[in-house]
Amino acid sequence: MEITAAVVPEKLAAFTIDKLELTDPRADEALVRIVASGMCQTDLHGRDGYYDTPYPAVYGHEGAGIVEAVGQSVTKFAPGDHVVLSFPWCGTCPNCRRDMPFHCMRGRELKMGGTRPDGSTLMSKGGVPVYSAFFQQSSFATHAIANERYMVKVGKDAPLELLGPFACSGQTGAGAVLNSMRPRTGDSFAVFGVGAVGLSGLMAARIAGCDPIIAVDVHDARLALARALGATHVINHRGRADVVADIRKITGDGVRFSLETSAQPTVFREAVEALMAAGTCVLLGSARSGTEVSLEMPFLQFGRVVRGVIQGESHPQEFIPKLVDFLMQGKMPVDRMMTFYPLAEINRAAQESSQGTTIKPVLRMPH
Repeated sequence: MEITAAVVPEKLAAFTIDKLELTDPRADEALVRIVASGMCQTDLHGRDGYYDTPYPAVYGHEGAGIVEAVGQSVTKFAPGDHVVLSFPWCGTCPNCRRDMPFHCMRGRELKMGGTRPDGSTLMSKGGVPVYSAFFQQSSFATHAIANERYMVKVGKDAPLELLGPFACSGQTGAGAVLNSMRPRTGDSFAVFGVGAVGLSGLMAARIAGCDPIIAVDVHDARLALARALGATHVINHRGRADVVADIRKITGDGVRFSLETSAQPTVFREAVEALMAAGTCVLLGSARSGTEVSLEMPFLQFGRVVRGVIQGESHPQEFIPKLVDFLMQGKMPVDRMMTFYPLAEINRAAQESSQGTTIKPVLRMPH
């Protein structure tokens, strides 16, 4: 079928709106009409060649929409279902066999390779392949093909255009707190960087009962929003001589948990140094290959834990509906960090996201 999609023709090029052909769903796949898709830095990193995805390519990995057709072996979904498209996993690697699909050892290949696992593409133009299985969805388009395993059914009472970001930034930030840290009521928490991932983590910390909740960023507007969403203290990192000392003035001994989302080595070190003894720092920020940080070994020896987390260590079919429930209960008002753009203005969305003026761009699809 003919669809409209945002195509990146070559590395570092702007998005171009084009008509493409979308293949039919296979037996274990579904055709989904995309209502809206979040945009995050992962999409822009793909555009700019971080992942060696072939070109031309269609990105987008936070799609939410309505099922229009299903393959003959699909049993969990039917036309008309509202769904969020989440991350892929292989199901056979050692981590998948241990029920850790978020740490799938083939995850990068499945997310960034641009094709189905068998090498076939989902989209084409004039018979020429367009690499279009980004996170096995490529949701910067009016329609997408998704495997049943990576789809999450959500209630029809929830606003679909708000739900796509739960597929990545939402479950990454909130999951790092609720699934990985698992704080107790009254545990101290600091988040370094309050973009979409950091704010999701902050709202999860508030749901968990953390206190104090400290937000660190360089944008006053983001810090104001962080305070509105649950931060008890905010620190503007810009021009600050010693952020760690500032945090220790608030907490005394440091924080029980810190969340690092900036991917900057100096900030990562601060997130570690802000820990109390036996505290845990979770790294979420995605740095380029070769980025290094130095940490003092004696400081770590006092029970401090530093670990990376992917996709919020979540099982999407269970966790995303919980996030939707939090949204509907008013506990996770993600709409407050969103700015909506028509698909035709995707380059403006990308620019404003990179400038920091937009926290979470969400693209509405033309239908």
